[in-house]
Amino acid sequence: MRLLLAIVLVGMLGLGGLALQTRGFTIVTTESARRDDMARERPRMPDVVLQRSDGGSTTLWRELALDGRVAIVNFMYTRCQSVCLAMGSEYQQLQETLRRTGLDARVRLISISFDDADTPERLARYDATMRADPRIWRTAVIKDAGARHGLLDAFGIVVIPAPMGQFVHNAAYHVVNAEGRLIQILDIGDLDGLLRYVAQVGPHDNGAALASREATALGAVSQP
Repeated sequence: MRLLLAIVLVGMLGLGGLALQTRGFTIVTTESARRDDMARERPRMPDVVLQRSDGGSTTLWRELALDGRVAIVNFMYTRCQSVCLAMGSEYQQLQETLRRTGLDARVRLISISFDDADTPERLARYDATMRADPRIWRTAVIKDAGARHGLLDAFGIVVIPAPMGQFVHNAAYHVVNAEGRLIQILDIGDLDGLLRYVAQVGPHDNGAALASREATALGAVSQP
């Protein structure tokens, strides 16, 4: 009997711990939690100074409000030998698709480096290697450590130093409107889904209006 009670107690403690870690079993991983929080809150990102690949400087808010286009933002560093390469390849494909379909009039790409070793010169070489069209795809780095950490925290990006000058970090595509509000996070590797989403978003859309439009459309489809 004591053994049975002990087994039941351990099981209940395990379920309780899992419930806490998954917020009542609604999410399973930290990345899922990040996306769940962002989708619900749609926070405005803090303004930070960006050093551009052309050597000039700007701020994040100024860059996002530059021409009213919706931005797809990713975080990377030029020495990355893993996930950043995949994102760079997908950004090349996105750039070509945006240009071919005319969506470049409404959507742009921004890559922000979190590596203090990245300089405008390194970013310029990266731009040349990736054939980045500055009208569609711009790169920048945040040199101030405090501002960099603050922006990464706001986006929910975790960066951990690794051997050989590398970093371990989570990766996704962040859709940000012209006011600097994060309205959606989408997976890398799903370019079709990303394009479908941004094709519907306006420059001042906070995400809630889009969700309402999608719900209305789904309701109309489901009507007999």
